[in-house]
Amino acid sequence: MRAQAMVWSVRRELWENRSLYIAPFAVAAIVTFGSLVATLVGLLRGGVVHSDKLAQPYNLAALLLMGTTFLIAIFYCLEALHGERRDRSVLFWKSMPVSDLATVLSKAAIPLAVLPVLTFAITIATQFIMLLLSSAVLVMTGHSAAPLWTQLPWGSMSLMLLYHLVTVHSLYYAPIFGWLLLISAWSRRAPFLWAFLPPAAIGFVEKMAFNTSHFAKMLASRISGGMDNNSAPDGMMLGHFHPIDFLTKPGLWIGLAIAAAFLAGAVRLRRYRGPI
Repeated sequence: MRAQAMVWSVRRELWENRSLYIAPFAVAAIVTFGSLVATLVGLLRGGVVHSDKLAQPYNLAALLLMGTTFLIAIFYCLEALHGERRDRSVLFWKSMPVSDLATVLSKAAIPLAVLPVLTFAITIATQFIMLLLSSAVLVMTGHSAAPLWTQLPWGSMSLMLLYHLVTVHSLYYAPIFGWLLLISAWSRRAPFLWAFLPPAAIGFVEKMAFNTSHFAKMLASRISGGMDNNSAPDGMMLGHFHPIDFLTKPGLWIGLAIAAAFLAGAVRLRRYRGPI
């Protein structure tokens, strides 16, 4: 029964927030069109794409789509609990047989689980369409499309993309999304400012008082996915290439514990905070 309520709660979030999938599809269409134009311009200029650069357009497409869904996740989390209090729909949803815990977890599932899966599916589809269009253009202009199919590390790119989404966008970003949901449940107005001003103030005070920037570096490392010192093999996505090293990082588990605390706070606030 609880699992069914959770599933329906997630489906409700998707129904009420169509931008979660409309925006990535729009970006995917723009990226596909841009790739087609770039291929045509490259052929008109007589350019030859080297084998070590074949993956660059596909990696760029993945980065753009991941950046898009990350921004969508930020704005979704800030609006998730604040919006229902602002329009007073929280009174209706609290009358339904769904607990505050299930509601908050269903909203947290969007950035932590749904969006990474959606990003992976849209990215793979976009890259495949790019591959088909580029191949068609090359064939119609008398060039060989064989290098695209034989030298492009399609399997490695797909696995690295999935691994990156799971490790970074789901696990490593969990405290970020937890904090945004907590602010969404707490603030009466301007959740965006309440979410970003306190971290900025902490960094400013630390710099002024101690002339250090440990907090800012910690935030930068968290946002970058903890990949400051990582390097990726040629043609592959940036990511954590050693699962054991990633899973044994104290920062990962500390972040997950903090995310759990933030979500627990959001549950409590939703239970006792009334409409705005």
